[in-house]
Amino acid sequence: MSNVDIVAGPSTTSTRRWLALLVVLVAQLMVILDSSVVNVALPVIQKDLSISQANLTWVINGYLISYGSLLLVAGRLGDLFGRKPIFLAGLAIFTVASAGCGFAGSETVLIAARFAQGVGGALASAAVLAFIVADFPQAEERARAMSFYLLITVGGGSIGLLLGGVLTEALSWHWIFAINIPIGIVTLVAGLRLLPAQPGSGAGGGVDIVGSVLVTAAALIGIDGIVSASGHGWASGRTLGTLGVAAVLLAAFFGWESRVRNPIVPLRILRERSLIGSAAVRASVIAGLYGVFFFGSLFLEEVLHYGSIKTGMAFLPQTLVIAALSSGVTTRLMGRFGPFRLLIVGLIIMIVGLGLLAWTNGDTNASYFPWLFLSLIGVGVGAGLSFMPLLVIAMKNVPAEEAGLASGVVNVSMQIAGAVGLAVLATLSANRTNGLIRSGHDPVQSLADGYRLGGLVGAGCVVVALIIALLVLRPSQLAAAAAHEPAATAPELVDAVVAGMPADVDVAAIPAPATQPIDSMESQPAND
Repeated sequence: MSNVDIVAGPSTTSTRRWLALLVVLVAQLMVILDSSVVNVALPVIQKDLSISQANLTWVINGYLISYGSLLLVAGRLGDLFGRKPIFLAGLAIFTVASAGCGFAGSETVLIAARFAQGVGGALASAAVLAFIVADFPQAEERARAMSFYLLITVGGGSIGLLLGGVLTEALSWHWIFAINIPIGIVTLVAGLRLLPAQPGSGAGGGVDIVGSVLVTAAALIGIDGIVSASGHGWASGRTLGTLGVAAVLLAAFFGWESRVRNPIVPLRILRERSLIGSAAVRASVIAGLYGVFFFGSLFLEEVLHYGSIKTGMAFLPQTLVIAALSSGVTTRLMGRFGPFRLLIVGLIIMIVGLGLLAWTNGDTNASYFPWLFLSLIGVGVGAGLSFMPLLVIAMKNVPAEEAGLASGVVNVSMQIAGAVGLAVLATLSANRTNGLIRSGHDPVQSLADGYRLGGLVGAGCVVVALIIALLVLRPSQLAAAAAHEPAATAPELVDAVVAGMPADVDVAAIPAPATQPIDSMESQPAND
């Protein structure tokens, strides 16, 4: 407890916690925005800095690679040494790197600064969820805090498209980065004063330097191989060699972690069925959702000839729907129906929305109303209903002292899935378009058909997520798995998230619908 908390009354303490939440969410928003805000500005950046098409991808991939490869280690460092210093260090690096991006006069400086941004973003964002878990023990407050977190995480991408378009057209592309400088400085000063200085668990057994290097190198090389595959080909020697090296490093990492006294990633956390199962579902969902931003924005700009601001505005209804659901609707629905049921409903709605979007993307004469609008609304409803239950299920059995590492698992599953999904979908779409053009089809229609295929495969990824959820995350299965593991969970971690649910209710005991299709495959009672 900080000195401020000791002398302050309950009202002051509560105010400090919400102000501290605002600090970490502003940082999270900056990190999320910078993964998407640059997309609409790429043509202008390419022309201004004379960047080749091959090197242009590194403006995005540089950030993605460094961010995704450091998330696990960043989360664990926060658990060991305290989340406040790791968060503030990450925020400082991110702000300085943003200045480097904003004032970049060459592609080398811009790409190097984007790598540095990813490093700072990983250190800052890996601690955000852990702060919420530690600082909001009460049911309704934690539900609200997590709703805000998910609004930023899920809705930030479409906000980035709009903000990037406005800043690029009204000012210049430099401002999409430079705007982070004053915001970052103010957030850093506020964080120094408001964030609780909670000590970490310590590194009495030493810091696992070897494990940290191995897992970071494996993620760095693996993500590089994935994001470069669309340019070199999935069967190329470079791609296969890179992914092979990453696999060897990952195997070496697991071997080392099983022997070291104080591992950077305790392997017991990977046995948490709820955490790993929800990570697999989330990964499949993110792989599909990336098609919304990638193919949807390309279709609007290159086929329907929308400007960057109009493209950003087109995605705004999706963000508003997510915001509305995050205002407490989703948590109340979870309190009534349980996380698993709500997750299944959300995934089904998302599949319908993505399927409708893919169908519309093949029409070169499509209008925004009604089908594009309805498809984006459907995706927003599905995302708004799915991600809170996924987060609740993921954190159910995580010890409080390892919340930072679990937060890293949550984030890294999203980043790697996004990289894989985007690379695969882009390759399939491009191959489809090029094949049609070679066959003599109209180039614009060929482009639209390629986007449609990418969107359909993206919807298929969410179908895979639905299947995984039904097979792995059913409450009875999680309860059975938990019965074989020692009870070492953070106090009331899940129950406190579900607003309106009594604190002594076990989420794993919430009955699933008797009509779920999976029931026919199990020897279980109908009220499982």
